[in-house]
Amino acid sequence: MSHEAETQDPEIELQALPLDAWHRVRGGRMVPFAGYHMPVQYEGIMAEHLWTREHAGLFDVSHMGQLLFSGEDADKSLETLLPGEIQALGEGRMRYSLLLAENGGIHDDLMVTRLPAANAFEAGARDFYMVVNGATKWDDIGVFRELLPDEVGMSHLDEQALLALQGPEAVTALERVVPGVSGLVFMTAAAFEWQGNPIWVSRSGYTGEDGFEISIPGEAAEAFADALCAQPEVKPIGLGARDSLRLEAGLPLYGHDLDLDTTPVAADLGFALSKRRREQGGFAGAERILMELRDGAIQKRVGLIVEGRQPVREGAMVLDGDENEVGKVTSGGFAPSVQQPIAMAYVPLALATPGTRVTLAQRGKIHHGEVVAMPFVPHRYVRKGA
Repeated sequence: MSHEAETQDPEIELQALPLDAWHRVRGGRMVPFAGYHMPVQYEGIMAEHLWTREHAGLFDVSHMGQLLFSGEDADKSLETLLPGEIQALGEGRMRYSLLLAENGGIHDDLMVTRLPAANAFEAGARDFYMVVNGATKWDDIGVFRELLPDEVGMSHLDEQALLALQGPEAVTALERVVPGVSGLVFMTAAAFEWQGNPIWVSRSGYTGEDGFEISIPGEAAEAFADALCAQPEVKPIGLGARDSLRLEAGLPLYGHDLDLDTTPVAADLGFALSKRRREQGGFAGAERILMELRDGAIQKRVGLIVEGRQPVREGAMVLDGDENEVGKVTSGGFAPSVQQPIAMAYVPLALATPGTRVTLAQRGKIHHGEVVAMPFVPHRYVRKGA
């Protein structure tokens, strides 16, 4: 799903996730992230990354915001802020979208699902369930409260934990614990029950692998995580591998590759703007975004393969032939599955074509790279019946 900044104000008191003690018992090395103590690794980032690509990794993403919208015409109201097709979204269907600012910049990227008439949160309601980034959730809530009409109710499901099970063997493991989940396909969701607890399961995630995200009452999260990790395919995975997995999958991270100064067109997220919305507009920032769709943005997010073994990190400069800075790296690292350094960067359109050679500079060192199509590793989503 969606995705977040790693900045942490030292004045903010860190909160504990429902699985805080569970992570520590299993050797999770805890770090500050998005206002919480979170595990960055257990056995090591490289091992956890490769385990997820080959088997199934369990990620605690309970720091993310889970929101519920209800009320007549909630879909029309959400479309004033999101550029996707919300009104035509079917029950149990989910969509990647963007919370946009009036200047066309991005407040956040998110996942929104139309819940069935009988759902896991409020029986009989016809609502929308949304997952937003942990580092931005309070700002997002403020934007929604300010700009949505009073007739649209919004609840923050802060008692819910959120777990992600990712990898090619995720479906095998989860089906044993929650029978029936294998009937889901990519970007669909449904209500299930586990030991008397209502859970909401979507076939989605943030690694490029097949997998699931499970919303479960916080008090049941530890027992549920135990049940998953009792499966031979599953190990707990930390933030470090989550970042390297999403980078290989070409997925942007809010606060790094996306921000309020970046439009969906520059970010190469044009797919999030549905055909009807492109024709009709009517969403925040539409004038600028539709103009960029027609004429092109000044810069574009691209993937880079970096020569050698030394990775370039966020903030590295992209230089032109005269050594002038013309772009910037927004994410970078060594890719375990690719076995070489990769990065994402914003570059002028003239440098955005795959095969273009680029020069990078960081901390006084020069690196060379090449623009490549993303993702760096193939997505393995299950789009038809498993």
